[in-house]
Amino acid sequence: MKAWQENQLQALQTIDCEHQLFQTLLSLTRELGFEYCAYGVRVSLPLSNPKTFMMNNYPIAWQEQYQAKNYCAVDPTVKHGLSSQLPILWTDALFAPAAEFWEDARSFGLRYGWAQSMRDLTGATGMLTFARANEPLIETELAAKRFKMAWLTQAAHLAMSRCLLPKLLPEANVKLSSREIAVLRWTADGKTSGEISCILKIAERTVNFHINNAITKLNAANKTSAAIKATMLGFL
Repeated sequence: MKAWQENQLQALQTIDCEHQLFQTLLSLTRELGFEYCAYGVRVSLPLSNPKTFMMNNYPIAWQEQYQAKNYCAVDPTVKHGLSSQLPILWTDALFAPAAEFWEDARSFGLRYGWAQSMRDLTGATGMLTFARANEPLIETELAAKRFKMAWLTQAAHLAMSRCLLPKLLPEANVKLSSREIAVLRWTADGKTSGEISCILKIAERTVNFHINNAITKLNAANKTSAAIKATMLGFL
C-alpha cells in the first residue's frame, strides 16, 4: 500500500496541467474497476456565486443534459459533498429527492458510484467520484478499495488545487503582511480605523495605509469586502 501511495503521489505531483492530471486520475480510476471518473471543485468566492469547475469522462450527451437542466443544483452527491467530507455510496434512497435526475443518470449508464469531498484551507471544496454501469458496489469490494479511494480523493484535490486555484481564485496566493492581517482582523470585528489605531498603538493613517494595501492585494471593493475575503481564504 505504501508503495502504491508513493507511486501515485509522485505521478500527481509532477503534473501541472489539469487536463493531463485528469487523464492520470482516469487511469487510476480504471485500475480500481470503474469506467467513469469525475472531479469538481467549488471555490469559496465570490460569496454570491462561487466559481465551480468540473471535469469528467461521462457520456457527452449526459454532460450536456446535466448542464442544460442545471442538475448541479439538485444533485444529491453535490449537496452531500458541500456539507460533509464523509464518503457516500450511490443508492436509490440517496437520489429519491431527485427522481428525474436519477432516472436520467441511469439512462446514460451511470448506475453505481461512490464519491467523497475534501475541503482545503482556502475554503475550496473538491469532490472525486467513481462510477460504472455494471456490477453493484458491494461491501467486500468497498472494504478492499475504500482506503485507496479516500486517499486518492485527497491527493487529487491537492493536485488539482495546485493547477486550478491560481485561475479560479488568484487571491489564494496573496501574501498579506502581519500588520495587514491584524488590521483586517479588527476590521472584521467591526472596529473603525480610529479604534484600530488605538488598539494597535499606531497612527490612523498607518491603519488606513495597511487596509488599502490589503484591499489592493485581495482585489476587493472596500475594507469590508477585504475582511470577508481574508476570512474566507483562511488568512485571519
